Amino acid sequence: MGRPGIEERRRAVTRGVFVDRDGVINRALLKNGRAYAPTSLAELDLIDGVPETVRSLRQAGFLVIVVTNQPDVATGVQSRETVEAIHAHLRARIDVDDIKACFHVDGDQCACRKPKPGMLLQAAEEWDVNLKQSYMVGDTWRDIEAGRAAGCKTILVGSGYAEKPALDPDAVVESLREAAAMILAAAL
Repeated sequence: MGRPGIEERRRAVTRGVFVDRDGVINRALLKNGRAYAPTSLAELDLIDGVPETVRSLRQAGFLVIVVTNQPDVATGVQSRETVEAIHAHLRARIDVDDIKACFHVDGDQCACRKPKPGMLLQAAEEWDVNLKQSYMVGDTWRDIEAGRAAGCKTILVGSGYAEKPALDPDAVVESLREAAAMILAAAL
């Protein structure tokens, strides 16, 4: 029997794992202790074990949806076409259900830019996700606050970035693989 189609998965799955992109799925570029997105496919470095980890979450019945802030598009540092090419490459390598991206900067006051929960709420609406049975896995305070605001359990992938710390995530781990092990064991 083949893989279920999108409509069957939408009806069958109510739990989701929302995952930040840079620093969780692929390595973030570090400059002065701060994390930045890769600016090209050549700079994209997938973290070891991510495809298998995503596969294990999906096999357990979770939707896996990437939610990523990409403000470099708004500032002109990167083109939207490059971000879309990176996402196409990730979709080809990782079996995620969806990728949501916010291309705004904080000053735009949009509802989709993390720490606001807009991307999670939109994905939950589109995919019929029960947010209270879902998780947000990210490497910054923005991810944790967005997950909490959406009603998800939150898991911080330890980053050590030189920025505002994440307050009170439900768990702190070193990798998406470790986060998935906790989720699959229902440790939270």
